[in-house]
Order: sequence, then C-alpha cells, then structure tokens
Amino acid sequence: MNALKRVDNNVIIISLLTPLTFIILFLFRALDDNRLTSWQWVLTNVNITKIFLILLAGLIPAYIFSRFSFPKRYPAICLFFLSYAVATLFWGEPEVIVDASRYFTQAKHLGVYGVGYFFREWGKDINVWTDMPLLPFIYGLIFKFFGELRLYIQIFTTSLFSMTVALTYLIGKELWDEDTGLYAGLLLLGIPYLLTQVPLMLVDVPTMFFLMLSVFTFIKALNHGGIWIGLSSLAIFLTFFSKYSTWLMLSVLIIIFLVYLKMALVKGGEGGLRRQGKTVFYRGSITILIAGILIGVALLYKLDVFSEQIKLLINYQLPGLRRWGESFISTFFFQIHPFITATTVYSVYAAFKKRDLKYLIIIWLIFLVVAFQIKRIRYIMMAFPMLTLMASYGLQGIRDRRIVRFISLCIVVFSVIIAVFAYLPFLSNTTSANIKNAGVFLNSLDTPDIEVFTIQAENPDVNYAVSVPILDLFTEKRIRYYYDASSALPLSEVEKSPLRFTWEYKNPDYYSKINKREDSAVVVLISDDKTLKLPAYVESRIKDSRRVKKFAVSDEIFRFQVFVSVYSR
Repeated sequence: MNALKRVDNNVIIISLLTPLTFIILFLFRALDDNRLTSWQWVLTNVNITKIFLILLAGLIPAYIFSRFSFPKRYPAICLFFLSYAVATLFWGEPEVIVDASRYFTQAKHLGVYGVGYFFREWGKDINVWTDMPLLPFIYGLIFKFFGELRLYIQIFTTSLFSMTVALTYLIGKELWDEDTGLYAGLLLLGIPYLLTQVPLMLVDVPTMFFLMLSVFTFIKALNHGGIWIGLSSLAIFLTFFSKYSTWLMLSVLIIIFLVYLKMALVKGGEGGLRRQGKTVFYRGSITILIAGILIGVALLYKLDVFSEQIKLLINYQLPGLRRWGESFISTFFFQIHPFITATTVYSVYAAFKKRDLKYLIIIWLIFLVVAFQIKRIRYIMMAFPMLTLMASYGLQGIRDRRIVRFISLCIVVFSVIIAVFAYLPFLSNTTSANIKNAGVFLNSLDTPDIEVFTIQAENPDVNYAVSVPILDLFTEKRIRYYYDASSALPLSEVEKSPLRFTWEYKNPDYYSKINKREDSAVVVLISDDKTLKLPAYVESRIKDSRRVKKFAVSDEIFRFQVFVSVYSR
C-alpha cells in the first residue's frame, strides 16, 4: 500500500510538472534565440489554450501506457516503426532551409548525367561549396533509379532517422542493458526541433545516422572482430564524407578504443595485455587502419577540391559560427525537452559515483559541444543520440520502472504535441511554403515545360536563383531557367554575406538546354517583393499571358521572403 501511494504521488508530481514546464517555457520564450523554430515565433499565431488542453489530455494515454511494459520482443523494430510514424506527420512541411538547393542541384547532376559524371565533375562543373559528397551522391542515386520526387527523399531520410533511433537502443544495450538503450531511443522523440528536420532534403539527419552507425559497429568490432571490422571501417568512411563537422565528432572512436582497452586490461588481470588487451588493440587498430586507407584514397582523388573547401571553412564559416550561434539555453531547454536536460545533468553525477568508465563514451560528444562552444543547433544535432543515452542513464537511477516509463512518455507526448501543433503550423506558413505550393499547382497544369524568371530588388540579402532548384524539387515539370549574373552583389559584399553560397550559384546546364526552340506556355516569376516592377524583358515575355495564380505568404521573420506568380497563355 505504501509503495502504491508513493507511486501515485510521483505520478501526480510528474503530471503537474509537465504542464508547468510548458507554462514556464512560454512565459520565458524571449530567451529562445533559435534561428528557425524559436518559441517567440512558433507560439505567436496559435491557440495557446488549445495546445495546453491537448497537452493535459496527452497525460492520460501517457499514464495508461506507462502501466504496461514495453514490448520485450524486437524492441529495436518497435522503436523504428514508432519513430517512423511520428516523423511522417511532418512530411507536409516545406523546405524551410535554402541549403536544400545545393544538395538537390548536386543530386540532380547525378540523376541526369550519371555516376561517372558526378565523381568526375564534383567540385568542378558541380558547385559543392563546403558540402561533402556522400549524401548528394545517395540522393542522386534515388533520383536516377526511383524518380525525382521529394517523397522518395523523405522516405529515405525518415528511414535513416528511425534507424538512428534503433541504433541508439542498440548502443545503450551494448554498453549497459536493454532499458538504457530503449529509453534513449524513445527520448529522441522528445526533441521537437529534430522532428522538423527529418523530412528536409539536408544532410544533418543522415549524418547523425552514419555517426551512430560508426559508434555501434566500432563497439561491435572491438567486442567480436570478424566481419564487424570491415563493416566498421566502411561506416567510418561513410561518416567521414557525410559532413565536415563529423571529423571532430569521430574522435569519439578514440575514446571508445581507450575505454575498451582499459576494461580489457583490467578484466584480463596480469595476463590481460597478452590476451584481451592485445585482441582489442589489434581489432581497433586494423579497423582504423582500413578506414584510414579508404579515406586517404578518396581524399587524394579530390585533394584540390577538399583543400579549397577547408580554406573556406577556416576563413569564412569558422568565424561566422560566432555570429550565427544560438544559446545553449535555447537548445537544451526549448528545442530539447527540459526533462531530458535535467536527467542528463543528473547522469553525470550518477556515472561519477559509480566510476563508470563506459560513460565517457556517451559524454564525449557533449563535452566537445560545450568545450568548443558549438552553439548552432544544426551542427550539434548529430550528438543528440548521445545526449538521450545520458538522459536514459540518469533515469536508470529510478527504481520503479513505471515511473521511468511515465516520465519518458510525458517527454515524448509533450514534444510531439509542441512539434505538431506549434512548430509544424508555423513552418507551413512561412514564405518558403510559396515555393512548395507553387510546385504542387504547376503539377496540375497540362504542360511539360515551364520557364522561370527570378527578379530581385537592389542590394538583396539572398540570391533568388537558389529558389529554382527548390521549386524543381516540388514540381515534376521540366524547368528552363537562365541565370542573370548581372544582378549579383559585388565580390566584396559577397565574401561577407551570411548567405554567401547563394551568390556563388552556378546555373546547371540542364536548365538552359530544355526546349530552346519554342517558348513555354507557362511562365513562373520568383521575386522578393510583392509589388516589384518587372524588367522590360520579363514584361515582354508575359505580355500575351495572364496571371493564373499568385503565392504570396509572408512571415516577416526570415530575410528570405520569396513570392511566386504563375502566368499562362
């Protein structure tokens, strides 16, 4: 009876803390300086009372399901399908980050011209900015073999996200036990910002997957050797060419190697160095050696391209991080559920008390984030699985499994509700939705080709030419577009622009070679001003056409305000 009363009291406390957390975050939302989904923005035009009531109602199923144990059979598969189902709720959002333009363009080159052209011209005819080739290559293969549809990209990125959830479980199980892994995987759904990134044609979510794949396979390689050595080497190679920021994060493999070597020596006693220690050292060394050879060969093949990219990273992006950063308060209390942050902090104490050497593996990436003051959430997203492993480790200090389940489910319910009823409506009503909606409308028109013009006022912040590939992602029509480089900013201003890559846009040949002999029946105008005066050559082109649709949603928050008008004869 006393135990039941204690459980009920804990349930009441957690049930009160959950809505109270929402209230506190709402009242102090001015502290959230996230550049995409700040609580200052996402809760401006929504019904706060409605969200609060839905949150209260969500506590009921959270409590009911906490009374039952999670499935004991195939937990990784259950986590995969649960996370997949949640992520599909966000498939309808537009491409809200203009970086998608780069990845689409690189991928389409492969889809149009083939694999050989992609590798030969990557960094030459294919403008690559500071992007690594792996994800554009995979996206290009999807375009080539399945079709140039955003849906296929979303199926792929969502699959990688859900596999990351499963991998988080497997890493936790490998390091400690099933419960630690299970709750860590589940808590990845407690990060509302992460949920909004899953359907986007970017590289952050896939990179998170490849990094966790490297961690898991490397642990397996140290424990079991054999085929895991080859798989681990390949995973490290793929991670290395996913994104430049993974180079720092891959240092976690050194920590894993040292931790397992230390444990092997302790376990082996006096003869440990000759047995377990020697085995771990051999497995780890050969894995890193194979991965290093693969990476070295690829780097030498495109050494000139990588060298230029590294110079750009050092001279432009690294100093820019200080200007483009977001506060840790924003990331760890608004974009990540505060309960996760709180249990993460407690886990440090719990691990120190236990002298748990394996804890160094999961804290390492978070240590790097804090030590190097990496404050842009997109650059630390790949470390989120380690953060939830820390949180789950902290939760294991609670003996009653029902309370652990209830806390975890409250976190998930809270975050999914905020993401679905606040983040998603906000993102779906930003100006980027104009491009998505225009693409959907163009698909309904009976014409195979469209002609696109981009028009912008003097001294714009963004080169609107990058809107064309994003429109291309949303429409099945063939696009003809001629980039007018005369509208570009002076070089001195381009080098200081926070959106510099947009001004280094290079028009792909496939946009200028479509139906040269005759004009398209449909003309699309993309501009940065609702009332912009049209140049004479554009007016001449549409003089015999009428405007059939205009997309002019303005969020007045982001600098990139894009409006689309469709004209047809």
